[in-house]
Amino acid sequence: MYKYSMNEKLFNVDYLKHLCAKFQLRPSKEYGQNYLINPEVIDMIIAVSGVTKKDTVIEVGPGFGILTLDLAAKVKKLFAFEIEKKLESYWQEISSRLAQTQEDNFEIIWGNVLRADPKIFPKNYKVVSNLPYQITSPVLKLFLEDLANKPKEMTLMVQKEVADRICAKPGDMSVLAIAVQYFGQAEIAGEVKRNNFWPSPAVDSAVIKVVVNKPRPDTEFNKKFFQMVKIGFAQKRKLLIKNLLPFFGKQNKEALKVALKNMGFSGTVRAQELSVEDWEKLAKISTL
Repeated sequence: MYKYSMNEKLFNVDYLKHLCAKFQLRPSKEYGQNYLINPEVIDMIIAVSGVTKKDTVIEVGPGFGILTLDLAAKVKKLFAFEIEKKLESYWQEISSRLAQTQEDNFEIIWGNVLRADPKIFPKNYKVVSNLPYQITSPVLKLFLEDLANKPKEMTLMVQKEVADRICAKPGDMSVLAIAVQYFGQAEIAGEVKRNNFWPSPAVDSAVIKVVVNKPRPDTEFNKKFFQMVKIGFAQKRKLLIKNLLPFFGKQNKEALKVALKNMGFSGTVRAQELSVEDWEKLAKISTL
């Protein structure tokens, strides 16, 4: 099933423990590091991503390469960002092995992807990653908000709770949901139970796919949009009008009420009830 024999070993907990001891690593709760031990989950992630030999892919946090090695066999070019320098000799050996095959299409980039030079990201790429839990939001912000050169798609494994928030509908929206859905369409493609990892985390996970299909070239409008959204969600229990008054100005309270009414909302509406499109309308009003 797997092209590289080492990849099969990576599903074995004893072998993972051996590697952790060899490279003086241990799964970090601080960074949400847990190793996948079920090959069916890898198959699902790759199937959901839909990557082919025409695709250039970025992976964040390859670890021991359980996803990386299969991705390398299926794509045109794979760039993997790894922050753990203790694994340098490990990846030198794997890179050398890949270079001796027809799959010489892999490059590991050492360092924190969140601090990478924007020029390093290729054109027309996709992101496929099993993300450490603690960096999910910063990674989404990087690829969707910060980079002008955005990915075409993102296929990510994240905490199930976070996946639910990202893919929420009006009535249960959050800043995170707005931030992702402002740039693309997000959906949960599958759930992954906690027993598919070593060590087993305290929560389940999910695979999400974000199709980045909403161009947002107006950076000034984007800045104002997110400033307004964050203010609107600042105190979720408060009425939206009260939250937004500092942004719009008290003198515009009645105009804000009228605008919300024209959008089909009463004066008691709260931030989580608005869709991305509703927030866009408010942001456009604020610029008049």
